Amino acid sequence: MAAPSALAFDPWDPAFLADPYPAYAELRAQGRVHRYEPTNQWLVPHHADVSALLRDRRLGRTYQHRFTHDDFGRTAPPPEHEPFHVLNDHGMLDLEPPDHTRIRRLVSKAFTPRTVERLKPYVQQLAGELVSGLVEAGGGDLLTDVAEPLPVAVIAEMLGIPESDRAPLRPWSADICGMYELNPSQETATKAVRASVEFSEYLRELIAARRKEPGDDLISGLIEAHDEGDRLTEQEMISTAVLLLNAGHEATVNATVNGWWALFRNPDQLTALRADHSLVPSAIEELMRYDTPLQLFERWVLDEIEIDGTVIPRGTEIAMLFGSANHDPEVFDAPDRLDLTRTENPHISFSAGIHYCIGAPLARIELAASMTALLEQAPTLSLAAEPERKPNFVIRGLEGLSVEVR
Repeated sequence: MAAPSALAFDPWDPAFLADPYPAYAELRAQGRVHRYEPTNQWLVPHHADVSALLRDRRLGRTYQHRFTHDDFGRTAPPPEHEPFHVLNDHGMLDLEPPDHTRIRRLVSKAFTPRTVERLKPYVQQLAGELVSGLVEAGGGDLLTDVAEPLPVAVIAEMLGIPESDRAPLRPWSADICGMYELNPSQETATKAVRASVEFSEYLRELIAARRKEPGDDLISGLIEAHDEGDRLTEQEMISTAVLLLNAGHEATVNATVNGWWALFRNPDQLTALRADHSLVPSAIEELMRYDTPLQLFERWVLDEIEIDGTVIPRGTEIAMLFGSANHDPEVFDAPDRLDLTRTENPHISFSAGIHYCIGAPLARIELAASMTALLEQAPTLSLAAEPERKPNFVIRGLEGLSVEVR
């Protein structure tokens, strides 16, 4: 076991946030697991270990299905944070079997491949309209003009949220997701609690309306989903809707802007993509690997494990470094090179195991729609100004991406 130096891993350092990948290479060279005291976690940087641990049932997103806070040696969250934790803890992402299995099975009944595929024409039309607006204006902010409104509108359409109610969705999501960063501040927690309360109240009213008048939407589908007498509780429906919005569009927004920023920095790859639009599917996978939207994913150690001779005790937390795993030279040839023709690409940007992203097919449709529209309608798209990184580590993105169309 090695203790990572401040140089190798410092998720609050702007230089690290700008480009964490050299630091990841140092971590991988130093060993397979590292104790990191500032966050009280064990860092795991290698692809093989991360991939295996995502499937290891000795780890869990929660421990409360087996232990109390006291039994597990943890401190309960402050009571004033309860609205956030009630919302978060009833979603699939933070549950373990048997509750996770039951909820995912029921959600899958409403969130079917056919449901997602049926959205494709809507997604493509909307992406085309958003890109048309950008082109007509001669450019703008790719984040606010295309990357954000597309997945927000799509998931809102799926859920059956009226267009007039959609303005708060992105701010609510951003405030809630702030709690997924390392050591969030009290101000971050306050914003997340307020957003959790407001979003939950809105969805509670929407669910009540759909109970009276069901529609052809995901909320109605969640109300109807049942299996051997099991149904989703109202809180599970609310938490599922919020999870689909947050996970669904945070990842897609950041994958879009991270991806185009990477393309602008690798003009040979952008030229190849413009010359051959059939590269879009492999380009999406490679861009998600190259600059991973979700850099870190956490698991609790429910039963003692050992990594490379280091015993990691029950009650501690493992931080799996997705960004590092996706640049592991043991798995990816020349991992720091962007290669849109890469065929062997087992990236883990959508996670793995029982918590594999249920929205991955929808994310791929959205990313392909916006990329194709930009390639077709804006073949001269270029960078107008150097972007700034958001001061976040776990959810990696840009403050904006200013572009022009000549």
